[in-house]
Order: sequence, then structure tokens, then C-alpha cells
Amino acid sequence: MIPDYQTLMLPVLRAAADGETRVADVAEKVADAFALTPAEREELLPSGRQRILQNRIHWAKFYMSKAGLIAAPARGRFVATDAGRALLAAPPARLDTEFLLTYPDFSAFYRKQGAEEAEAASAGPVGKSIPAEPPKQATPEEQIEAAHRALNAALRADLLERIRDNTPAFFERLIVDLLVAMGYGGGLKQAAEQLGKSGDGGVDGVINEDRLGLDRVYVQAKRYAEGTPIGRPEVQGFVGSLVGFGATKGVFVTTSSFTKAAIDYARNLPQRVVLIDGEQLSALMIEHGVGTRLHSRIDIQRLDEDFFTEG
Repeated sequence: MIPDYQTLMLPVLRAAADGETRVADVAEKVADAFALTPAEREELLPSGRQRILQNRIHWAKFYMSKAGLIAAPARGRFVATDAGRALLAAPPARLDTEFLLTYPDFSAFYRKQGAEEAEAASAGPVGKSIPAEPPKQATPEEQIEAAHRALNAALRADLLERIRDNTPAFFERLIVDLLVAMGYGGGLKQAAEQLGKSGDGGVDGVINEDRLGLDRVYVQAKRYAEGTPIGRPEVQGFVGSLVGFGATKGVFVTTSSFTKAAIDYARNLPQRVVLIDGEQLSALMIEHGVGTRLHSRIDIQRLDEDFFTEG
């Protein structure tokens, strides 16, 4: 039987402590350790797009990374951190989401998803494992919605991690793609010609708000690490640049967050300045399909009462 993703946490962490590795390599070790049959090793998710074992290893790795036990030194590779190795020196009887909640970083990530999402995550993401008992008082539709939100939360975190791993030039192209997908710039070619050309005066780029170019939006993009918020001075510098250009609209995008002082300052400006933090950025990417693609879909049908009504 294929272990659930929480049962796999300790074996995955041990494999990561041996040095940089990949999910596929860990899957082989785990399959041997749990004496999985050839059929179990190859068993696919209902979507048919990924092996169940590798999918569960990915989720075990993802949650442990949020606790700071695992790091990703390169794309597609991961390794145990000093904290992960310290844990293995005196491992708990079971390493699971409940244990990870003792780590502040994981607790902050896990708790902010809300009670329903936490319930879904502890039961295992959709397609990863089936809980022994469904969450009490939750209808099947509520369970699906909670699981969907948990999956989106994980996707948002993955998107931000990938963006931070890439170059500033990649980040600028991403902003172009997103703004075009949202209807700005008049098209990818026109948007690309505008964004990234100014490069001075504290502005990273300018993009047409509409196809005719009747108004323009100035853009500032900062690719910062998590935990490095944008403060009021940086937003104030951007606003000063807008005044210098005679502009009235600006968008400040970051992969991190904004301090309360920065948010309060932007809220009371005569210019229209929109602040987009990492959470909003990743949510917009998902909403507009930028950097993501449809993986699977569940259609829920209901009884058609009209069909059974005579007369």
C-alpha cells in the first residue's frame, strides 16, 4: 500500500539529508523501503498525469520546506537544511503536519489558510490520500471547496518560489504577460515594447492602459525574498517618480509584501497607486492562467428537477 504523504515525511527528510536529490530518486528509495509492488510504484492519479507516490513525496517535501526543514538549492532538487538534520538527530515518533505546527514559519503558512483549508491539508490534498474519516459537519461540496483552496495556497507558494529563483529579467517578462492577460497594453508586442524601456527615474516600465494608448500606467517591480517587505520610503520614491513624469497611475509589484506604513501611505495619495504583493501577484497569475495550466477538473452534476416535473 502506498503510504500517505505524512508517513513519507521522515523517509523523504532522511533521503534529503544524504545530499541534494530529486523526487524521482527519492521515490525509488521509498518504494524499496516500503516494499511497494511494481503496480504500486507505477500507479497514477485519477488524472493520469503523475504517479501517486511521486505526488505524495512532492507534498511531503513542500510542507517540510515551509517548516524550514528542506531547501531547494536548484530547480527540481532539494536537500535537508541544518534544521532538518538537527531534527533527524533526535527524530519524533511521527513527523506530520501536527508536528510541523511547532515551527513558527509552517504554523504561519498553515494557519492563515483558515479552518477549512487546514482540515483539507491535514487530510491530504486532493488525489494524494483519502482521510480515514471525512471532516465532521462538512458537506461533500464543502470538502471539495476546502481542498481546492488548500491546493491553490500551495500553488501560490510554488509560483512565488519559482519567481524568486529566476532572474529580474524573467520577472519583468512575467509582469508583461500578466498585464496583457488582464487586458492592458493592447497586446504582448505593444506591452513588451513599453515595459522595461524607461529604466530610470525610479520606474521600471510604462504600459498603455488601453489599446489606443489614451492613458498610461507606470510600473515598479521588486523581486524580494519572503520576509523582506517593501517600506514606505520605496513607495514614496516611486510616487516621486510618477510626479516627475506627470503620471497619475502606478502599479508597484513585489514578490514579498508591503509594510502597514507603505499601504497607508499609498491609500491616501492623490495619484492612483496600486500595491500588489506576493500573495496578490500569485493569485492574479492563477486567475489569468499566467505560469499555470489546467491540470484536472471535476464536474459536479445535480438532479434536474424540471426534467422530472410533468405537466
